[in-house]
Amino acid sequence: MNRKATVMMLVAGSLLFGAALSSAADKQIAGVTFPGEITVEGQTLKLNGVAVRTKFFIKVFAGGFYLQHPTQNAQEAIASEQIKRFELRYMTNMATAKKLQEGFIEAIEEANPKELVEKHKAEIERYASWLDQDMKEGQTSVATYIPGKGLTLVYMGVEKGTIADPEFVQMYFRYNLGEKADEDLREGYLGK
Repeated sequence: MNRKATVMMLVAGSLLFGAALSSAADKQIAGVTFPGEITVEGQTLKLNGVAVRTKFFIKVFAGGFYLQHPTQNAQEAIASEQIKRFELRYMTNMATAKKLQEGFIEAIEEANPKELVEKHKAEIERYASWLDQDMKEGQTSVATYIPGKGLTLVYMGVEKGTIADPEFVQMYFRYNLGEKADEDLREGYLGK
């Protein structure tokens, strides 16, 4: 084999190896692939874990949880001041706005102390009101926390708003990752 062909093979092999390395941290669950890294506000977030929400044998969504500093410790993930993101990709046309709103309120109230639920009733209702359209298969819901700014929801590609209150933000992450959160989702998001 001549030298030029050898160099070309080495270059092609290096490119393939590099592509394999860059996607090594990507994770697939229920046919949905989440990239191993994303960039938010100029910062690199790593995929901490993935999970699937199933209800009555129907896959509702696949979710990916991103952190600047990945952890398997739920309390650290809830309380840490770092950029965090949940990306949900819906897998059914049966997730109506009414079900999503009622499900969010019920789950966040169950996952948090009653005194916090009462104190932050307005924020809970405001966030739920943003889930105002029926989800279709393939559509997304993205909740991003940026320290100093708050928790922002982008629902079906539309930015709905931001809630700045840090106590509500911890309630939101507790509803996803706390002791009373859905166990399968929590374990998946924490990479366990």
